[in-house]
Amino acid sequence: MSLNSKANAKSQASEFIELLIAYVKQETLQPISRLGRYVLFGLAGSILIATGSVLLIVGFLRLLQSETGSAFTGHLNWLPYVFSALLGLIVVAAAVFGIFKKRDARSI
Repeated sequence: MSLNSKANAKSQASEFIELLIAYVKQETLQPISRLGRYVLFGLAGSILIATGSVLLIVGFLRLLQSETGSAFTGHLNWLPYVFSALLGLIVVAAAVFGIFKKRDARSI
């Protein structure tokens, strides 16, 4: 083998290694960064929705306690808490139903 063909083979090998490294970066690092953004926005959205739901349920409780007059006084003062808990359970059930409904639609 001549010196020129050895240099050419070495150049092709280094070019192949550079191409391989670029391909691995493209196929691993870029999707991971996109996935990280997706997870970040999902986490932020879920925190905001959870906070809003809790505030709405507490507001509903406060509404029942203050605006119903004497309907929930005395021995019935526990009913606003039950109604608020039921509202919370309805919200959770709707979220779970929505999650499983989307999962079933994707499998079709």
